[in-house]
Amino acid sequence: MELHLPWLIVFLPWGGAVVLALMPHGDGQRGRLPAAVNVGVAAASLVLALVVMGEEFGQQGWTRTDALNLPFVLVGAVIGLTTACFSFATVAAERFDDLRARAYHAAFQVFMGAQYLALLSDNLGVMWVAIEIATLASVLMVAVHGTAAAVEAAWKFFILCGVGIALALFGTILLYLAAQPVVGTGDPGLSWGALVAVASRCDPGVLSLAFVFLLVGYGTKAGLAPLHSWLPDAEAEGPLPINAVLSGLLLNAALFAVLRAKAIVGAHPGALPPGPLLVAFGLLSLLLAAFALWRRRDARRLLAWSSIEHMGLATFAFGIGGPAASLAGLLHMLGHSLVKSAAFFAVGAAAHLKGSQKIADIGGLATSHPGLGWALALAMAALAGLPPFTLFLSEFSMVVATAASQPWLLLPLGLGLLVAGGALVTAMQRLCLGEPTPDRPAEGAFALPGGLLWASIPTWLHLVLAALLALAAPAGLAALLRDGARMVG
Repeated sequence: MELHLPWLIVFLPWGGAVVLALMPHGDGQRGRLPAAVNVGVAAASLVLALVVMGEEFGQQGWTRTDALNLPFVLVGAVIGLTTACFSFATVAAERFDDLRARAYHAAFQVFMGAQYLALLSDNLGVMWVAIEIATLASVLMVAVHGTAAAVEAAWKFFILCGVGIALALFGTILLYLAAQPVVGTGDPGLSWGALVAVASRCDPGVLSLAFVFLLVGYGTKAGLAPLHSWLPDAEAEGPLPINAVLSGLLLNAALFAVLRAKAIVGAHPGALPPGPLLVAFGLLSLLLAAFALWRRRDARRLLAWSSIEHMGLATFAFGIGGPAASLAGLLHMLGHSLVKSAAFFAVGAAAHLKGSQKIADIGGLATSHPGLGWALALAMAALAGLPPFTLFLSEFSMVVATAASQPWLLLPLGLGLLVAGGALVTAMQRLCLGEPTPDRPAEGAFALPGGLLWASIPTWLHLVLAALLALAAPAGLAALLRDGARMVG
């Protein structure tokens, strides 16, 4: 059986996970070797992602490459590599024993392979399995420290997302049942390409019910309100490096599954329009998070609530619909992945330096550690929607598209943007400006040659990429995003 390139992108991290699970981790210099292997596997995955970008689109068994998924695969590979590099410099400070270190590194690569499969899958059943594997790997990473708070956060993550994945499974089954009278039994009933082609001949009532279950189910994993409460706890209690992949990759994979479902249901003129539901969930998440941001005292929880806000914004854009708004939603997802992971790298480094992740304990970072502090200041400004980053462009495009089609929604949208932006700028001032707080560095953090460069360089790299995506995106990538927006509808 021929192993197609998309499958190789999936199996390479999973093979790396087996190696990392079997390697003795130990401590000291010996403990650096598995972290270096983790970086090597992530780097090889990025090379494969770049290669597949140049391949022709098409279906390869249960996988499919198209304009919608390839930009997310590429950005996911970039974030996977930078997260592995950050982890290489900070894993000693996590104070893992041998078993926990094996579990952490292996779960990271299991997660990466699963999120590649979720993005590349043409089969909706395989996509469901991939997102569930990614979730279980994430739960393990959140719980790996074994503290009471970490275990509680992992259980909340597992229970709430377990409810969500059960609802998503039921929605997937309903889609299959809707297509069965048209395409018969077997794989075509779960193929995204086949379902889009025959959706106009399926039962609209079953399609509508399926979309409701899929939206609520996968929306739980995407951090959409009201089943969002697992996200702040998971990102506050797990090891510092995994925050970048939780907010930057897992949330995207879940919302990506909703977009696949939207394209199917939207192809039937008699089915329930997906737009109003997406707008409602998006606005609820945006407004809830915008006001909650003002009450956060923990830097990691602040960024987690910001993730809820931004996933709500992207969902709102897809609810408005049309090429312009859908393009804004895709840009927002990609820009949020880059900027949020940059912010988590900077906050994680600051937490190791200051010995605390409380905002009050991380003051004056731009004075005490200028390279890191100004990077965090720019990341927070980007999350607030300030230029010249991608999130400014996507939010501006959302406002324009909303004004053109549903101007009455400008009031709640504008309120959410202003309240959230104000909270993030205020937090940025408290974290980065003013008098610096004393350093209480964690033992083993950034002990490698280069020190803080292991956090500063990935943070600055993500910020540069987020700015280039807004100001000078390569023509090929821009064309992919426009084609992907038309696929979403």
